[in-house]
Parts: sequence; C-alpha cells; structure tokens
Amino acid sequence: MKYIGIQEQLRKNNFRSVLLLLSFPGLLIGLLWFGVFLWVNFNSRTQPEDLNKYFYSLAPFVLIGVGIWFLIAWSSHSSMIKKATSSKTLSRKENMRVYNLVENLCMSVGMKTPKIYIIEDDSLNAFASGISESTYAVSFSRGIIDRLDDEELKGVIAHELTHIRNGDVKLMIVSIVFVGVFSFITQASFRMITRGSRKKNSKSGGIILVVLLMGLIGYLLSLLFRFALSRKREYLADAGAVELTKDSKALANALRKITKDPLIEAVEREDVAQMFIEHPTKKEKASFSGTFSRLFATHPPIQDRIQILEQF
Repeated sequence: MKYIGIQEQLRKNNFRSVLLLLSFPGLLIGLLWFGVFLWVNFNSRTQPEDLNKYFYSLAPFVLIGVGIWFLIAWSSHSSMIKKATSSKTLSRKENMRVYNLVENLCMSVGMKTPKIYIIEDDSLNAFASGISESTYAVSFSRGIIDRLDDEELKGVIAHELTHIRNGDVKLMIVSIVFVGVFSFITQASFRMITRGSRKKNSKSGGIILVVLLMGLIGYLLSLLFRFALSRKREYLADAGAVELTKDSKALANALRKITKDPLIEAVEREDVAQMFIEHPTKKEKASFSGTFSRLFATHPPIQDRIQILEQF
C-alpha cells in the first residue's frame, strides 16, 4: 500500500467529507422536486407548468424544518449520547491512570482535555463525542480500562482524540441528523399508508406510496454516504494515533483485543453505535454478497486496520 502523509490524508478526507455532507441537502431538495413532479403529473387538477410554483413554495418550509431539526439535535446531542450509552462521569480519584494518559496526550498537541466518561460494561470499546471544546468527551468501557495495558490504552485514547482534532464527531452528528430526516419521512409515510389502506382510498394511497418510495431511496442513499464517511475517518484516526504515540504496534494489539469482545449491552441505537472504535452491537449474519454488504458497514474491517498499522 502506497504511503500518504498524515496531512495529505487529512486534506483528502476533509475534502471528501465536505462533498458527502453537501450531498445530503442536495439529495433532500432533489427528492422534494421529484415528489412534486410526480404529484403534479398524476394529479388531474394540476398542470405541468405548476411544477416550479409548488416546488418553490414547499422548498423553504422543508429547509426551515430541517434547520429546526438540526438545532434540536445539535443542542441535545451530549445528553442523548450519555443516555443511549448509560455512561457517567469518571472521577479523577476513581482512576488517575486514565486521566494521566489523556492529559499527557492532550498536552503533547496543545488541546484542551475533554471530559472523561465511563460505561459500566466489561467489554472493550470506546468513542469520542461532542461539538465544541465545552462538550468534547471520550467515553471508555470498564473493560477497556481494566484489560488493556498503558501503551495499548494510550493508542485507543490517541485514536479518539484524533477524531476530536479532525472534527469527525461534528461531521458524524450532521450526517446522523440527515439520516434521521429521511428515517422520519419513511416511517411517517408508512403510518399514512397503513391508515389509508384501512380507509381503502386507493388514490391517496398511491400518493403516499410514492412518498414512501422517495423516503426509502433517500434513507438508503444517506446511509451509504454516512457509512462511507465513517469508514474513511477510522483509517485517518488510526494514523493520527500513531503520529501521537509513535507506537503503531500498541494500537494494533489493542484492536486485536477489542475485536474479541466489543459488545456493549446498553447500546441499541445504530447512530450511536457507529461512533465507537469498533461496532459495539451484535453482528448479524450477512445476507448479501460481500461487496454489497460492506457498503452498509459502519466500520472498515478491523483486520484491514491492523494490517495497515503493522506496516508503519
């Protein structure tokens, strides 16, 4: 594998991430136009020339609605993450070892020490979260603290700090919000179809079916975009951890231990699960071909990550 410098990797990944994030509102507006197009052409009381009129009248409300959705998700992100993972503050007195490792790494790169949380679970996993210096946090499972040695744990900490330094956590929040928009459209359309079928109104049912189809298409595409962003960022965070610790083998060893037992019982939400260093929920047996199923993976194969780390 051709070696690319850390800064070059960062520039390329940031550029790709910006393109991915810009595609979300573009996808939303595109699906809105397509929906209006279908409605105008299948509604006997409208004319084709009414397309732009209806589209321009609806677009501001859609954008305002998404904006409000963003503000709510943005302001409540930290509390949502803590609730979804059952994490709590790790006191300095309880574990000076973790605080020393985190603070030493932060001082080496001149960044403010994030909050430190713990998940009371014997499995091995960790993740970073937050949207600003006042909300940045790194959360560790009890198992990863107890079962990794200092060098291995330092590699994991450096990986999560790199996610914060690179702005990955902010980007993931944005992508999670957009996926939530399409998920809401799909679920709402499904409920409307169910109610419409009870009333046996085939005409309204047809319109709702079109909306459901649009929501499903948007949801699947936004999932692909979000997961692609997540996979790219994991490789870059591994490289950043090596740059911080100057020890690729320690992180590789940590990943080997993590992959044997990453399951966190409290984590059920997929949007939260993707933030961990390794996916923390039960893995379903693949029902698709290997290439297709990997499109929907939130993380790159951990063996690929270990192999790359061993090449440093």
